[in-house]
Amino acid sequence: MLHGRGAERARLHELVDAARKGHGRALVVHGEAGTGKSVLLEDVASGLAGVTVLHTQGIESEAPLPFAALQRLLRPALRYADRLPPPQSLALRVAFGEEVGEADRFLVFLGALGLLAEAAEQRPVVALVDDAHWLDDASAAALLFVARRLELERVALVFAVRDGDVRTFEAPDLDQVPLAGLGLGDVAALVNEHAEVDVATEVAAQLLASTGGNPLALVELPRVLSADQLAGRSPLPGRLPVTSTLERVFLDRARRLSPAAQRLLLVASADDSTQVRTVLAAAAALGAGADALGEAEGSGLLAVEGGALRMRHPLVRSALYTAATSADRRAAHGALADAMTGSSTGTDDADRQAWHLAEAATGPDDTVAAALDDAAQRALRRSGYEAASATFERASGLTVSDDSRARRLHAAAASAWLAGQPGRTGALAAEGRLCATDPVLRADLDRLRGRAEFHVGSIPTAVRLWTQATRDIAQVEPLRALPLGVMACAASTFAAPPDRTDLDPAELAVDLALEPPAEPAAGPPGEPPAEPAAGPGTELDPRAAPRERCLAGLLTGFHHLLAGRLPTATAPLRVAFAVAPDVPDPDLANAIGIASFHLSDDDTFRRTFTSLLTHARERAAYGLVLFALPRLALADFCAGRLGDAVADASEARQLALSSGQVALSAMPLAELALYAAFRGDDQFDEHLAELDRVVAGHQVGVLGALVDDARRWAVGERELMAGRYADAVHHLAQLRTPPMVHLTGYPRLEAAVRADRLDLARTWWDELWAFATAVDSPAAHAVVAHGAALLAGDEAEQHFRAALEHHADSGRPIEAARTRLAYGEFLRRRRQRVAAREHLRAALNTFEDVGAAPFAERARQDLRASGETARKRDASTGQDLTPQERQVAKFVASGLSNRDVAAQLFVSPRTVDFHLRNVFAKTGVTSRTELAQLALA
Repeated sequence: MLHGRGAERARLHELVDAARKGHGRALVVHGEAGTGKSVLLEDVASGLAGVTVLHTQGIESEAPLPFAALQRLLRPALRYADRLPPPQSLALRVAFGEEVGEADRFLVFLGALGLLAEAAEQRPVVALVDDAHWLDDASAAALLFVARRLELERVALVFAVRDGDVRTFEAPDLDQVPLAGLGLGDVAALVNEHAEVDVATEVAAQLLASTGGNPLALVELPRVLSADQLAGRSPLPGRLPVTSTLERVFLDRARRLSPAAQRLLLVASADDSTQVRTVLAAAAALGAGADALGEAEGSGLLAVEGGALRMRHPLVRSALYTAATSADRRAAHGALADAMTGSSTGTDDADRQAWHLAEAATGPDDTVAAALDDAAQRALRRSGYEAASATFERASGLTVSDDSRARRLHAAAASAWLAGQPGRTGALAAEGRLCATDPVLRADLDRLRGRAEFHVGSIPTAVRLWTQATRDIAQVEPLRALPLGVMACAASTFAAPPDRTDLDPAELAVDLALEPPAEPAAGPPGEPPAEPAAGPGTELDPRAAPRERCLAGLLTGFHHLLAGRLPTATAPLRVAFAVAPDVPDPDLANAIGIASFHLSDDDTFRRTFTSLLTHARERAAYGLVLFALPRLALADFCAGRLGDAVADASEARQLALSSGQVALSAMPLAELALYAAFRGDDQFDEHLAELDRVVAGHQVGVLGALVDDARRWAVGERELMAGRYADAVHHLAQLRTPPMVHLTGYPRLEAAVRADRLDLARTWWDELWAFATAVDSPAAHAVVAHGAALLAGDEAEQHFRAALEHHADSGRPIEAARTRLAYGEFLRRRRQRVAAREHLRAALNTFEDVGAAPFAERARQDLRASGETARKRDASTGQDLTPQERQVAKFVASGLSNRDVAAQLFVSPRTVDFHLRNVFAKTGVTSRTELAQLALA
């Protein structure tokens, strides 16, 4: 009987009832060891009818086996695997070792979500995960991904987690159900249930004080206290035989058994296969026969169910294993490894055997290290990156030669990077660097160290690492040096001048078969050097692959950019854009994106990340989708596709949170705050508050400066529209990154002029003029002409007209509308009301089309002041959709099925169906064909 858990039981039954109605959720039951988490889960499961109950459990020694716990949970639902998209079904089979191949990590996650959703179509599903803090990392990541995407599924997911353990299960965003100790009445009832005598009230009170009401301790104590002590006829011992972790209770019970039974229990605690035959074979090799199993069962410390062996409580395993000597533990692992020789249960036992051999080793052993290598490679193919990293790291500790050890540490670091663990990546790569002698290997390790620093650490450190690595291998592996040099230079553009790379492409020209970059000619004494003539820049031999030619152009362009020679940088960068592969790899896409961002080249920026996003969605490459979406959101915003920008940023935020990469939600949140300012959304403050929490609690690396600038832009626009011009200037004056400074030319100039800071406005205008002269783009010339108009007073009209001429080719409708609004305001003040109306009306139409409500209201008021009343238009169909509905509508309109859309958006078909029904209701269309004809932009 379950005592004192009425409120907790009610929470769990409420969760299940919600799942029955199609409102899936997950929650975490947590408490100290022995507070009854497992019993609570069993109690809830035993009382359910009409649902499918799935179980799994984390096992401490199972951590090196990727997706082991997930496989146990989903095994009963695998009959629905054929209903999944083939890539997801295949990924699950590969991850579970049922098929040979390679499994993309997020395809496995999606497959798990899809499998639960398919099972829930038959009957509601309740999935129970006990000891979640001991889940293997791959299973934990998959189940947390699922937990955050259950909103519309008939699935209830419950995790039981022990507080204060050496391993943690971080899910603060999920509902929490804490389990505290029992009260006096429940303590008395529980002890009486397990004692052979009536427990005295004062004894119950003493037990409550001694155990804190811990249920497991109260269940175990009647076994070690006498009847007289329980009845109050004899005093309790001064120190109860229980520690804070309760392990002493189990250890004391084990030590009453025969040596053979204790050896069998130790073997069982070292094993994670749960197979009776494996444990018996290993125990027999240590002199413990079948009788020992019966004795161990009789003690209540373990149970045999069919062919599987189960410890009575997870603490039994840790108590026995921890208390054994190191020699006894090694002997147990060695016996288990021998017992698995020739096993027919597949790769899982091969992996287990490799780990047992490692734990049995007394020193370096290249044979065992090689076996671990094989296990790590299998984990990689199953996208168990955390397990692969841990396995490679363990293999490195058993390796004899320094270079082989460094290679294994490199593999461990690379696997940690794939697992989304940049901190661990940097630590492993740094350790490998200490013992690496091969220059190429050292450079590869520094590449990883730099990548970790770039994302969550110090940009100057990343630049230094990549610069040195480039120099180290320029003569040995020139084609490896080229992308490293580009990474160093691209990263430098976000660093302060003293921290930038001093890498000179001319130094690499000979080794890379490049034409040395043009250098500025020396000018007369006392004058700055002249700019070199703009030419094609550094190029590889025309026969070289496009990727290498692209990298060469980027290297030279960044070199000039960092030297402050933007006019000279544009030519080689544009050559690089022209020869870039259609689908660049992430590193190359990042470099091209940074370069095009610096040039305000909207077309290249959008093309690069649209291509990358399409490529990533087709392959369900979750990480690349998350990488591309915030960047594409910015491109959509510049193009006046405000609804698409909100949808992109919203999806990126959700993907970051679903995958546990909270830091990566910072840029999408900053963008959402900016778009909320433009739309006049009430969510502005909410986005800003969430952004501040993320930035305060996580390292955001290279994105930090951009996030800060996007936040300042958002707040500055908000202040500007509220008429608080001095406050707007305060925020907009703090922007640091040149690309963001150029993007914010309109609000910066307007705020400075309206705040009567004409000196500052002229300084900012001078910078924009220099930029426009260098990049020679319509958008850059337009903002310069716009600024000239704001500063020109009565002579503004010619500059406004020039700005509108440039806007005809700028591809930035929101900026064009801002110019028309300012031009209309100018004409109205000059009493040219009829002429003013044309521009105010055009501005109003654009602002209403894109959903920029505050700007539209400002244009409407000026139009009214000009003598024309503009009726407020109804929101467009596209604006009425939520970001999720907009994404679903866009993909359905392109002709994809619900299942295909679900795969593209990393959700279930049921979720797509829900959003699609809302789209039909809001838009009034009744078919997918009609939806394809609906203009959403």
